[in-house]
Amino acid sequence: MSDIEELELRVAGRTVAGYALQPDIDPTNVPRPYLHPVRTLAGTVVTDVLPADHEWHLGAGMAIADVAGSNLWGGRSYVRGQGYTWLPDHGRIEHELWHRRSEGVLEHGLVWRGHDGAELLAEHRTITAEAGATAASWTLGFGTRLTNVRSTPVEIGSPATHGRGEGAGYGGFFWRLPPVEDMRVEARDPNTADRARGEDLVNGSALPELTVTARTRVRPDSGAEPGSAGGRRFTLAFTGMAGADRWFVRVAEYPAVGISFAFRHPLVLAPGSVLTRTFTVTLTDG
Repeated sequence: MSDIEELELRVAGRTVAGYALQPDIDPTNVPRPYLHPVRTLAGTVVTDVLPADHEWHLGAGMAIADVAGSNLWGGRSYVRGQGYTWLPDHGRIEHELWHRRSEGVLEHGLVWRGHDGAELLAEHRTITAEAGATAASWTLGFGTRLTNVRSTPVEIGSPATHGRGEGAGYGGFFWRLPPVEDMRVEARDPNTADRARGEDLVNGSALPELTVTARTRVRPDSGAEPGSAGGRRFTLAFTGMAGADRWFVRVAEYPAVGISFAFRHPLVLAPGSVLTRTFTVTLTDG
């Protein structure tokens, strides 16, 4: 894989994230801009790209399984009554123009195109990197504004809206973690005592904050025992849900966190309407 252009975000002189603007990847993986590698301040990489189990998972960024009948997620599409099926329905998300570009801000316009090349959505994306509240943390901001540029409604869907169960309502902001051990997830409402712990309870939850703690997996050639303290521990704290958004979480099958726009029901954007979200992820060592 090669990138036509590679960009970086920096905090206090340290590179904390790479941004692949126009990745040269298989069309079935839906070429699109994404963040990778994303690192803690100590240098621990907390994203993965093109993993063997789901090679269309690309770091951290935007991806949606069904946008007006086109696959903007990658891989097979879920068809009601048939299950996952390979279809010629893959679109792409393309960089269009820059608005701002510095070591702490990447702001640009993008076009979401369907499988036939038609423009489905226009996106204004702002990514920021700032120092955190502690010396061991920094905060990634990810703002997106999606506009329906068509003369007809655009329906956003997921495998769940097409009949798949198992809480498979993925699609929106998505973060694929690298191989980890001892991954724990907790969602909570800071204004109440409401909490949910573990994959089964957090997946599909609407609680506004989610925290992931994990330890990087020890390499087989490191000489350390699996599960030992040889891996680096880190914490990711996510916020930014709105409307009918829900958390999408996977721990047992693969490590990932998403904020999904159509977890149970389709989201319909009328012509000219705008979907605006601002996500934050605070990355902390230890």
